[in-house]
Amino acid sequence: MSGSLAVVVLAAGQGSRMRSSLPKVLHRLGGFPLVGHALSAARNLTPAQVIVVTGHGAAAVTQEVARLEPEASTILQAEQLGTGHAVRQTLPLLEGFEGRVIVLYGDTPFIRDDTLAALANHGADLVVLGFEAADPGRYGRLVVGDQGLDRIVEWKDADDATRQISLCNSGVMALDAALLRRLIVQLGNDNASGEYYLTDLVALARAEGRRADVVVCDESETLGINTRAELADAEAAFQARARRRVMEDGVTLTDPASTFLSLDTVIGADTVIGPHVVFGPGVTVEAGAEILPFCHLENCHVSAGAKVGPFAGVPFGDGARGSAMTGNPAGQGTMPELQMNKETG
Repeated sequence: MSGSLAVVVLAAGQGSRMRSSLPKVLHRLGGFPLVGHALSAARNLTPAQVIVVTGHGAAAVTQEVARLEPEASTILQAEQLGTGHAVRQTLPLLEGFEGRVIVLYGDTPFIRDDTLAALANHGADLVVLGFEAADPGRYGRLVVGDQGLDRIVEWKDADDATRQISLCNSGVMALDAALLRRLIVQLGNDNASGEYYLTDLVALARAEGRRADVVVCDESETLGINTRAELADAEAAFQARARRRVMEDGVTLTDPASTFLSLDTVIGADTVIGPHVVFGPGVTVEAGAEILPFCHLENCHVSAGAKVGPFAGVPFGDGARGSAMTGNPAGQGTMPELQMNKETG
């Protein structure tokens, strides 16, 4: 992807339905906070800029963003007055940027790289990510005409006819930076929620003769997380995809259902993973290794052909046997490395 791309991640919401003092975007999925999934997706686009809009729990979110993506910028949305208001906070950081801006959400972790690439490379001045919903419910509706996307209508503001539309808005949007700067300041809040809707940019763009369009993805990519139950469902979906991916890459999972992977887990071909193995963040396993049952690995490197376990925990606690570990314990400079011809157990 070219450097003429900026990614804005909206991560200011409180997430009150999570019933937690922790900001919603810091709840973990696949070993990483939700915002980390958005940052990973952004990184895969190789953008010139990544900006995260913080709000609730801003200090904690800012600290985590700095740990996960040191080159990303953060900006505070002191009052949560809608998605349009959130994106408007980024204008000082986007000053002088000429290119495409993609707006992502910190609680929507499953959008595929090729879907985001389609948004980034689309020829329309403004493009929205939509999906055909099995149960449209309270999603905003995409009203499409002969010339492309006419407008987006939020459920609260929709009449009965508009609510019959099944093409729904994911919230993700891409548009030219100059167009964003010009239109975002024109947004009003004369609507049922009294908020500044990012979605109103579509009607404003069309009013000045700009082309707006839709990229349609599978509904599963747009899964947002608002409750603990939805987080559990998302974890199940993440693990199913991650297990399938490593098996397609040539890894044997003896019992896939009891193998748990992280967002950044890397496992080489012809590795065999026994039952009840958990990969925490920061694990790389080279080809031909074997991880025996009941192991928990985190922040370590397993060399080619090594055998680990059973009942191994890496990094090791004070009472664990560490004859297979070389280098420094995790957090003290380098990751532990498990060498071949040595075993843990």
